[in-house]
Amino acid sequence: QVQLVESGGGLVQPGGSLRLSCAASGFTSDYYAIGWFRQAPGKEREGVSCIASSDGSTYYADSVKGRFTISRDAAKNTVYLQMNNLKPEDTGVYYCGATQGLKYVVVPSSVRYWGQGTQVTVSS
Repeated sequence: QVQLVESGGGLVQPGGSLRLSCAASGFTSDYYAIGWFRQAPGKEREGVSCIASSDGSTYYADSVKGRFTISRDAAKNTVYLQMNNLKPEDTGVYYCGATQGLKYVVVPSSVRYWGQGTQVTVSS
């Protein structure tokens, strides 16, 4: 059973930074996609960033490009999302999502496994 556990969320002022972590376990294949999604109150869940296990290539939503960076530590089976220059519109619950057999997970409907989520609040 694939399990994903997020951590690192919290309250931060606009312009601040946070680093989210997603600890993954239970993959039965070395080929999978893993990434980050977020859901603001009253809005649909949206893709933020993802990374391919095959070659480390990445995807970023236009809204976070240049501010967020996704990375991975294969030895720790962990994926990170470094979030810089945070804006109030970045507020929401951030979820780690993964699917075996895909290179990328860009839309929520492509995700097979979800973490429990971690709250990110950007406010003065």
